[in-house]
Amino acid sequence: MTDRAQAIAGFIAANGWQAATTRPLAGDASNRRYLRLRMPDGARAVLMDAPADRGEDVAPFARIARHLSGLGLSAPRILAADTAQGFLLLEDLGDALFARVLEAEPGKETPLYEAATDVLVELHRHPPPAGLDPYSPRVMADMAALAFDWYLGGGPVADSPARVAFHSAMHSLLERHAPQADVLIQRDYHAENLLWLPDRAGVARVGLLDFQDAMRGHPAYDLVSVLQDARRDVPPAIESAMIDRYVAAAGVDAKAFITAYHCLGAQRNLRILGVFARLCLRDGKAHYVDLIPRVWDLLQRDLAHPALQRIAAMVAESLPAPEARVLQGLKERCTT
Repeated sequence: MTDRAQAIAGFIAANGWQAATTRPLAGDASNRRYLRLRMPDGARAVLMDAPADRGEDVAPFARIARHLSGLGLSAPRILAADTAQGFLLLEDLGDALFARVLEAEPGKETPLYEAATDVLVELHRHPPPAGLDPYSPRVMADMAALAFDWYLGGGPVADSPARVAFHSAMHSLLERHAPQADVLIQRDYHAENLLWLPDRAGVARVGLLDFQDAMRGHPAYDLVSVLQDARRDVPPAIESAMIDRYVAAAGVDAKAFITAYHCLGAQRNLRILGVFARLCLRDGKAHYVDLIPRVWDLLQRDLAHPALQRIAAMVAESLPAPEARVLQGLKERCTT
């Protein structure tokens, strides 16, 4: 038994779950992993294993989970914590991820996306917790430039003229159309991180996962995240209807919100292009390359908005479309 396995066993035993069987749950792109615990009487919990020596920290997850739960939203309850060792014992919200539910029952697409949109309306009625960093225009421009670093450049590169010009233009665009940073944004709010809990009521029917990287940001950001999903196709009619639903419920100016939505969509999709390329080239996770064409198509939809003409021209001039040879080139350079 490894030292880490011994530490896990000790944490589980110290919190009364020593009789539980364990099995791994699907992880994500981070260094965290998850184990499902099941007691002989059927009680279940989930162990988050997030080792600090691999750059993880469970404290932000626990803090945001308690904030979300305090608003009546369905984040997992924290059953036990050892932040020094990087362990959380969490309420088990089940396996009914939106993505799996929709694979089995496509007819539920509208009610599930309505519920996810309503969660954001409710969340944005409340101030974010103190201490969150702002996802500011400058930070967002830095993140969008990852497309130039990794998708185009294959790794961190010196500031080329094209990258410098793009960063400046993206920063100016976001300063003009999406400068707000006044709500909590979860940043990975999409169908693989949302659980359907139909036995609960109202906004509590949506289980929330993977929000430890929350920041203060623009109200349109998480709506973009769920409606422009890198992992599944959301019909344009659903996207349009949910934008309208949010605008009506939140009472915001439709034209300004939709412009911000597409600016943030372009920023997010450019960031994802860079991140997915980096996950392949640096981290050896080649399967993320297969998601790049969908992200590119979403990016083109955002770039079609009139406010993004300058950014669209820069992308067209500098970034290659994800043709087969481009994707194969990324995979051939994948770290093993």
